[in-house]
Formats: sequence, C-alpha cells, structure tokens
Amino acid sequence: MAEENVVEKVLRDTIGAVHTEDLLVEALRDLVKDEVKAYVRVRLDANPELRGEIREAVKDLLEAKIREAYAFVKLAKAGAKLGLELVPAEMRTEVTRELARIIEKEVGSLMARTD
Repeated sequence: MAEENVVEKVLRDTIGAVHTEDLLVEALRDLVKDEVKAYVRVRLDANPELRGEIREAVKDLLEAKIREAYAFVKLAKAGAKLGLELVPAEMRTEVTRELARIIEKEVGSLMARTD
C-alpha cells in the first residue's frame, strides 16, 4: 500500500479535531494576509518617508507600552503598601516577609524565563 500524502489524509479525516472547512479557511486567510503584506511592503519601499513615519510611530507605541507597564508596577507597589497598612501591627512583619518571599520567587522565575 502506497504512503498517503499527509495533507490528503488530514483533508479526508472528518473525525479529527481540525475540520476540513476550518483548515481551508485558515489557509486562505494566510494567503490573503501574505498578499496584503506584500502589497504594503511594495508601497512602503516606494515611499521611504512614510516608512520612517511608521517606524517612529511604532517606536513611540512601544515606549508607551513600557511606560504603561511601569505605571502598573508602581500601582501594584502602592497597592501592596496599602495592603500592609491594613494588616494588624502584630502580623505586619510576618506578612511583609512572606510577601517579599513571594515577590522574590516570582521575579526570579520571570528573570529565568528571559534568559
């Protein structure tokens, strides 16, 4: 028996998780996206000034996203301080240590993922 083409097998398998219609729609969507990207690239190659404008706007957007993330960090810090103020004085030292341990663990995990 000759080996079946994988694509033909997937297309014939109607019991599988991916339905043929969904697969074809996704493939067509990818083809359309590729055509649009090619069209945009041609237009940008023809207009370096516009390309520069877009590059600058993307840079500004990324900077704004970083500032937004920093603002959320500052807000979380203030929220943690407020939370500690609400903890009874006799528990504050223990809760502060536990919170510091949790933050250290999470930051360490985050840093490990970025390496």
